[in-house]
Amino acid sequence: MAAPRKVLMLHGQVLAKISPAAYSQNASIFSKRLGALRKSIGKDIELVFVDGPFVLHPVDLDGSSALTSLAALGSSEADTTSSDPSATPRAWWKVNPERTIAHGLEDALLYLRDILQRDRYDGVFGFSQGAALATLLSALLEQPRTYPPFLIDGEAPHPPFKFCVSVSGFKVPGSLTAEIFGTSYSTPTLHVIGKTDVIVVEERSRLLLNLSHNKKLEEHEGGHFVPSTAKWREIFRNYFLDPLVVIPSPVSTVAFQPGLGNCYASATDNPKL
Repeated sequence: MAAPRKVLMLHGQVLAKISPAAYSQNASIFSKRLGALRKSIGKDIELVFVDGPFVLHPVDLDGSSALTSLAALGSSEADTTSSDPSATPRAWWKVNPERTIAHGLEDALLYLRDILQRDRYDGVFGFSQGAALATLLSALLEQPRTYPPFLIDGEAPHPPFKFCVSVSGFKVPGSLTAEIFGTSYSTPTLHVIGKTDVIVVEERSRLLLNLSHNKKLEEHEGGHFVPSTAKWREIFRNYFLDPLVVIPSPVSTVAFQPGLGNCYASATDNPKL
């Protein structure tokens, strides 16, 4: 029996604050939120959830401008006042109020370098901040010498991913990001955008989309979350198994640019499924 396809799962950092506690995400919460997906994908796919390296404290969330409810954001289980590690909010980096500097991005890349050195993953799946990092990591594995500290004995710690899934992704700010991405990256990437996302608005996600050479776009009618209806679970499973497969959408318009591997599709999400 063939080994299951292994997918590295990177959680988001949802900035939302309700006094006196602030809330975000971590690997445990992300895994619970994707429980329906985990149960539906079968034994031939393994999802590996990892924590971000930075623990968030109330002061880290003071600058939040999120106006959406915690339940809608999918972050209500995390609590900066809790001593339970499974409820401790984490991040991949901390951003300045102007969102122009990703403090700790280099540490996050080295942290993931060590994770990648220990095992092999077919692809990566990220949500929000995790999606931004997933695409950047995909590009870095293609061109590891753009960030020499990422190398181990002069070599990349892991082969390039076969695929990437970016849900509510955006381009990480900073010069290191520009150096790693260059003009584009080639890892086949499924970009998922929420049409009513007020945390990562569509314009920010499309800036990242423009850097993706082999891309497929799916849109859902909701906001800042990973869609999990039966249709979406099938889309994700099919993409994990074969990122080059034509993914059917119940309501879609598809345009393909020959030679670029660019496939665009728009799919609506039915919350009743």
